Amino acid sequence: MNNTKAIVFDAYGTLFDVNSAAEKCKDKIGDKWETFANYWRTTQLEYTWLRSLMRRHKDFWQITEDSLDKSMLAFKIDKSMRNELLNLYKELSTFPEVKSVLEELKKKYDKLYKKFVKGNFSEVIEGCNKVLKKRNHQLFFNLLSIAYQKSGKIEKSIDVMKEALALNPNNPNFLNNMGTCYYMMHKYSEAEKYFKKLAEMNETLALNHASMGMSADYLDAVKHGSTFVRIGSDIFGQRS
Repeated sequence: MNNTKAIVFDAYGTLFDVNSAAEKCKDKIGDKWETFANYWRTTQLEYTWLRSLMRRHKDFWQITEDSLDKSMLAFKIDKSMRNELLNLYKELSTFPEVKSVLEELKKKYDKLYKKFVKGNFSEVIEGCNKVLKKRNHQLFFNLLSIAYQKSGKIEKSIDVMKEALALNPNNPNFLNNMGTCYYMMHKYSEAEKYFKKLAEMNETLALNHASMGMSADYLDAVKHGSTFVRIGSDIFGQRS
């Protein structure tokens, strides 16, 4: 892991529609295009699971090709379409609602952040909770946690971060917030656990800019390997 070159974000099947390649060829495939697309996807996953269980690894693109070959044979689709389908698979379309939903979330976040900067923390807390009832979004978890901190509700902030970490236990911002909360409560041994985990991630994943300092805890942050510590601004709390 010390030679990590990239961190991959999974947008597959959530933002990108895996059936869109076949859909773009529906004029050639005919009415069976959707059934074919679902079969291709199911076969792709089954091949992945089987190879994982058998410890006979192939990269995902090879599995995609193999599952396409089986699917084309099963649905009697002309072999001449193979390259076209594979090329389209490299440029999958997003689901129709993706753009509008992301734009809506951005607008909501920007609006809440402006309120946060102005010190309207109760409105921020209410707004973030409304969003999180519908969608688990890390930016809103993060903002909600800090708004609770600024309101003096440290235990509430910890509860939010526990929920967030249950969903994403290796999120650096969540770990940072937990460490900061415990530091603010003078529970230094608890704070150190989270800062140490950040330090381990920094070393393992080469996160050269892992932030572990939010307020007066910046000395501990540096001690545990942080190379990027936010100090000077009081938006997120008093700095030293």
